[in-house]
Amino acid sequence: MNKNILLKKKIKVVKIGEKPLSSKDFQNIVYHKVPVLLSDEGLKKVHESYEFLIRFAKDKIIYGINTGFGPMAQYKIQDTDQIQLQYNLIRSHSMGCGELMPEVCVRALMVARLNTVMLGYSGIHESVVKRLADFLNFDIIPHIYEHGGVGASGDLVQLAHLGLTLIGEGEVEYNGATRQTADVMKELNIKPIEIKGREGLSIINGTSAMSGIGITNILKAKNLLNWSLLASSTIIQLVKSYDDHFSHELNHSKLHKGQRKIASAMRKIMESSQLIRRRDEHLYDKKREEEIFEDKVQEYYSLRCIPQILGPVQETIKHAEKVIIAEVNSASDNPIIDVQKQNVYHGGNFHGDYVALEMDKLKIAITKVSMLAERQLNFLLNDKLNNILPPFVNMGKLGFNFGLQGAQFTATSTVAENQTLSNPMYIHSIPNNNDNQDIVSMGTNAALMTRRVLDNAFQVLSIEWMAILQAIDILDVEDKLSDTSKDAYAKLRKITPKVLLDTPRYKEIKTLKSYLLANNIELIKK
Repeated sequence: MNKNILLKKKIKVVKIGEKPLSSKDFQNIVYHKVPVLLSDEGLKKVHESYEFLIRFAKDKIIYGINTGFGPMAQYKIQDTDQIQLQYNLIRSHSMGCGELMPEVCVRALMVARLNTVMLGYSGIHESVVKRLADFLNFDIIPHIYEHGGVGASGDLVQLAHLGLTLIGEGEVEYNGATRQTADVMKELNIKPIEIKGREGLSIINGTSAMSGIGITNILKAKNLLNWSLLASSTIIQLVKSYDDHFSHELNHSKLHKGQRKIASAMRKIMESSQLIRRRDEHLYDKKREEEIFEDKVQEYYSLRCIPQILGPVQETIKHAEKVIIAEVNSASDNPIIDVQKQNVYHGGNFHGDYVALEMDKLKIAITKVSMLAERQLNFLLNDKLNNILPPFVNMGKLGFNFGLQGAQFTATSTVAENQTLSNPMYIHSIPNNNDNQDIVSMGTNAALMTRRVLDNAFQVLSIEWMAILQAIDILDVEDKLSDTSKDAYAKLRKITPKVLLDTPRYKEIKTLKSYLLANNIELIKK
């Protein structure tokens, strides 16, 4: 897409190479398909880095230009073979298997790689960044497979499949169809990248796959947390809870910022509710003579401890975002081309430990969110616990109809899978590559597993919301809910009818999940 056309039409764009990208920038490019524009400053850095490396490498041994790769770096490559070497690298490592990465993950991967090489530490020809921008702006999605990366010398296999399409080979998704890359390029009058020195190595040697997937995980995790918070706050209203467990006074007696933010958001959500009670008006107002109190003095932990449970989740998401954003705005090549110092530095910036550890921590936190949703769901479905609702929020004939009994099985099994998937990848290093890669991060696996945990959590939360909607109708309290909960009820009820008769509801769960995923709500102050 031509730069002049974008500027002339005043189309909203995200500039690459001008300043560090934010998670909001990723959201705009990846999900909203806002076009990217390569900044003049960034292109200048790319060109200067390329020109310097070509000069510098003429009479020196530079890894990946005139040497083999990995454990074969001891072999010198003749001048006449250096261009072919880069093609060999891309083609030999295009060995991915399993499912294709989802489109949003591939777009995020491309943004991450483009942003990294635009920093000017890669020494590559400018055709690489221009083609990456073209792929994003024309919505060309390379076929990249989930299985293959160990996350140490970068995401070699996944990024090799990206490189394969950039040289005009392999397959892509374009306009909803699988196409040969060469055909799409010809149709759009796009030329393959020019291999001049180390383009192949620079494309595949980095953390852009795990980081791109990681960014999409963080965006989804933020949304999940807000929907979980709203679900929790709505149930708290249904049971006519006392307000002190989310009060400013109680939660500020602890110093954790996440806990305080969650409690503050809960107070904001429920400030217009007609169902929340004050303890001093019911239990402190007079001497009570009963031996056994009918009302619960304190709620179950899954309702009373929301700030303490979701607070750590909020802080985990925030820290993961900080780390992953730092990673995608960093140079993850090897070697690093430093024009200012007129030198080339060999090292391990491709190692994905930062990303792997954050993804493992994130999936543990998200699993806890799914566990909380399952316990709250169980509370709503178990009449012996809540004492206000029929079994399984059944709006039909008890014993003859079953309500959400079947849905609970699905929620329980899904949470169990999350608990198993939460085993960390970070500690599962397996040496490979002739033991050259003797300790690896498994960062891409960690990011992909976290993605699955998030999808599972949204599924459980969808079932929980079905139960909440049922409970609101059974108790007939829609008008007494807070404005925020009432608004959520109205929107979700439009796509999820009441469960009266025993009919299959799996499509409704799917629809509800899609709605939660697509509709971001922001209830927690930054």
